[in-house]
Amino acid sequence: MALSFQVSGADKDQLVTSLAAIILADSGADITADSINSVLSASGNTVPAYFPTLYASFIEKCGGLDKFFAGPSAGAAPAAGGAAPAAAGAAAPAAVEKPKEEEVDALDGGMDMFGGGGAK
Repeated sequence: MALSFQVSGADKDQLVTSLAAIILADSGADITADSINSVLSASGNTVPAYFPTLYASFIEKCGGLDKFFAGPSAGAAPAAGGAAPAAAGAAAPAAVEKPKEEEVDALDGGMDMFGGGGAK
């Protein structure tokens, strides 16, 4: 079964630059504009001159690609194989319980949704 995928123009430029950054992250290399350019030229792709610099700058400012690969809960869990083995030997800190806050019903004060006195 053959898979056909045609991309052109700015979409292709974004795709190949993103894939070059992923290749660099996967190989453990630093993601810089020069390294992205090297991967792009080795793959036979050309993009506008500002693309590698833009992507490398963004990736550096956001702290790397690991956050994107980890998913929505990236702040709560370490990346696969990252800090988990190092943390396994350390004792887990004791859980601190928060005092339970009372829930307050917004309409409990006698107002209906139009600001008038709600009938009870």
